[in-house]
Amino acid sequence: MQQPNEDHFRHRDLNWLSFNERVLQEAADKINPLYERMKFLAIFSSNLDEYFRVRVSQLRQIKRVKKSIRKKLALRPSKITKQIIEEVKNQQERFGEIYQDEILPELAQNNINIIDAEHYSEHHKDFVGSFFQNKVKEHLKPIYLDLNKENELFLKNSVLYFLITFEREDHLAVVNIPVGECGRFVMVKDKGEKHHIAYLDEVIRHEAHTIFPKEKITGIYEIKLSRDAELYIDDIYEGVLAEKIYESLKQRTDGQPTRLLYDASMPKATQKKIRKLLKLGKIDMMPGGKYHNFKDFFSFPDPTNNKKLHYTELTPLKHRTLEQSDHYFDEISKKDISLHFPYMSFDYVEKFMEQAAKDEKVTEIKISLYRVADESKLTSSLLEALDNGKRVTVFVEAKARFDEKNNIIWGRKFEEKGANVIYSYPKVKVHSKIMLICREEGDKKTRYAYIGTGNFNSETARIYCDHAIFTANKYITKEMERLFKVLEGELIIPREKNLLISPFSTRQEFMKLIFNEIEHAREGKKARITAKMNSLEDQEMIELLYKASQAGVEIRMLIRGFTCLIPGIKGLSENIYITSVVDRFLEHGRIYLFENGGDELMFYGSADWMSRNLDRRIEVISPVLDEDIKQEFKDILQIQLNDNVKARIQDASESNTYVQQKKGEKKIRSQYAIYEYLKEKHSL
Repeated sequence: MQQPNEDHFRHRDLNWLSFNERVLQEAADKINPLYERMKFLAIFSSNLDEYFRVRVSQLRQIKRVKKSIRKKLALRPSKITKQIIEEVKNQQERFGEIYQDEILPELAQNNINIIDAEHYSEHHKDFVGSFFQNKVKEHLKPIYLDLNKENELFLKNSVLYFLITFEREDHLAVVNIPVGECGRFVMVKDKGEKHHIAYLDEVIRHEAHTIFPKEKITGIYEIKLSRDAELYIDDIYEGVLAEKIYESLKQRTDGQPTRLLYDASMPKATQKKIRKLLKLGKIDMMPGGKYHNFKDFFSFPDPTNNKKLHYTELTPLKHRTLEQSDHYFDEISKKDISLHFPYMSFDYVEKFMEQAAKDEKVTEIKISLYRVADESKLTSSLLEALDNGKRVTVFVEAKARFDEKNNIIWGRKFEEKGANVIYSYPKVKVHSKIMLICREEGDKKTRYAYIGTGNFNSETARIYCDHAIFTANKYITKEMERLFKVLEGELIIPREKNLLISPFSTRQEFMKLIFNEIEHAREGKKARITAKMNSLEDQEMIELLYKASQAGVEIRMLIRGFTCLIPGIKGLSENIYITSVVDRFLEHGRIYLFENGGDELMFYGSADWMSRNLDRRIEVISPVLDEDIKQEFKDILQIQLNDNVKARIQDASESNTYVQQKKGEKKIRSQYAIYEYLKEKHSL
């Protein structure tokens, strides 16, 4: 029996790049309409920015640790960083090919032309000159640098700038590209059927001579700096953690630089000058194309209004039970109710909260909020519940990366209205997506719970694939109440028997379930584990999965993001098969199914098999107890396992090969097939 060694565990940051490669594949996949492919370029770019701000930044922090300690921990940040840089360069080249050779020609075929300054007609030049003078110039903040003097140059995180060189080699200038004020794309008015769009960058490039009329410009190169996104709060937490985080948010704009993306045509001498000015190392320099911040393609205009260039709208499905009910409590008390987003509308969750806020029998509402939308019916209903005298407890995650500010602002709003607002603890995030409503029904208290895989956020619910269940099950709701008491500081341990709650029991219970399958396999019984999650990283869980594979357990996994497990290794993981689905919506749900000797056990919830989800976050994984819902979840899972259009194989080669349609097999694009399945199941 082969023992797993260091080579049998992928580095998470390297495999994450394999996930982003799948996003890039979507930009090249002509099954997707043109504008949707452009959005995948935007997603790829946005993902990469966050990756450098968070993950590469952490590798840089590790480099500060003593070499002897790094060696003991098998940490090799320099080697990993070099591998990352090399792979990112390859992906950036592929990105450029897709943009230049596929996207631009197809835009032109649809009479949409992106024009650069070199190809402006006289009419374009007149329009651009006028637009620059009237709309752009006032927002420019040019910085003129004499290299013979001491200079301090600060570039904001992810903001676009031009680095301008002059005939006088000892002078440089930096000019901001004011996307926030002017937008990234300029519709250039023209005659005829063709539509012309110019980057704001090109407008400024064309008019740069008017910014520096006394200088002869020799080069204009676009640059963008990424900065460390972590908030390094002191280990001694004095006062409210939320306040310390709120005060520390400025760190995010002036944190440590992690990458300078620059136009690859920039001369080496100029690269050296800007690197010195920004105090960067060679490894921080990343060559790119002429333009950066392709995440702006989210807002690329469509002057043609051609529906064929976009996805056909999928109308949210009506839930057979909830659509016909004005009193959800009655329905939930009879039977558990499941929801699936974005196939169904998040309105049902908001309506449930609205009913709870108005219901005279409701005495108490408790909810955990991880990413709060700017404005939503749900938050409005929570405020209304407070006005109506309900006891409201809101657990606000103050450390939800990039949502800290919004979460804390909402926490303050709830506090002002009289809610009991609890912010996260220093070393524990609350990542669970849970709600508990208490009602006085006759002479007893009845509890109603909502457990989901996605956030209470109506915006993300339109693009994230998630699952949720409303339940009045007395065992589940009792354990939920105990968990909220833990969050409120009234209990230390929730004492659960049905729910799996991190960091208390999730790891141990999942390990028991896997060991159970190993025992069945050794006894010659059918043994199978089917698991769908976002990411797989925890080494202890991976080692146990390897052991299960060696015992003969059939392991089938759907992992959208990265995995540190390597499937298909003879004698170690040959019984493990993994696919990943990247498509129109972001796969975000977690479902776990264990054969259990024929008496299948199914769980769903907020936790991936990552160390942070098992040990350092409050997570809730719930058993699926209702047999109808269990079958529904199982059907959805099976549809995804059978995907042969958008599924990629995650194997040892990391080649992201698409699953091939077998002879006589019908095409299954799982997200659309799930929509049709639910449509039929819930049709009124």
